[in-house]
Amino acid sequence: MTTTLVTGANKGLGLETARRLVAAGHTVYLGSRDPERGRRAAALIGARPVLLDVTDDASVTAAARTVAAEGGLDVLVNNAGVEGRGEGNRVIGPAEVTAAMMRELFETNVFGVVRVLHAFLPLLRRSASPVVVNVSSGLASLAGLTDPSVPAHGYPGVAYPASKTAVNTITVQYAKAFPDLRVNAVEPGFTATDLNGNTGTQTVEEGAEIIVRMARIGRDGPTGGFFDAAGPVPW
Repeated sequence: MTTTLVTGANKGLGLETARRLVAAGHTVYLGSRDPERGRRAAALIGARPVLLDVTDDASVTAAARTVAAEGGLDVLVNNAGVEGRGEGNRVIGPAEVTAAMMRELFETNVFGVVRVLHAFLPLLRRSASPVVVNVSSGLASLAGLTDPSVPAHGYPGVAYPASKTAVNTITVQYAKAFPDLRVNAVEPGFTATDLNGNTGTQTVEEGAEIIVRMARIGRDGPTGGFFDAAGPVPW
């Protein structure tokens, strides 16, 4: 039996990912910083709720202890994230972004990933087939941001792309450091979720496809890569 943790999983892409992995036979821990929403979502799909706020050391440590006490972990999906838009769902551009805004967003999107990895790495290293999926974004691609022919080029924000580019760097470095793990970043696509005010152009079912696919890879699967549903994404 494969045991999986999905962070930020009480709604959106996280919930759909957890649902699909339960259906595939995984024992899934549904991480949520809101205990009641987490319990309701877990009950809906047959997952196990676990209180987990990726911005809080004590919360992450407690979640790791819970999962360890119940048997360990094989797959970690770092899904929790924020975009940090302003009033009216407006993307905050270079003229308005501040260090404080960047710090707040990085606390979840970057430091949260490292915090969770640090806490759960000992469990993953005891697994026979450990997998880490870091949910990134096409906006993390410097190739895309600098290519006028790519939609990402027109995105005006600073904090969110920078945070996801950092996630990609984390992915590469962990993959090199721990060759027994399969560690990859994924680009779900522009999915309609609360993160973007439901302005995305695809459904959560479509967006979760690559997350689920990479969560189910075996020991011979890729590592240190960046993928969307069509294949590798340029860095």
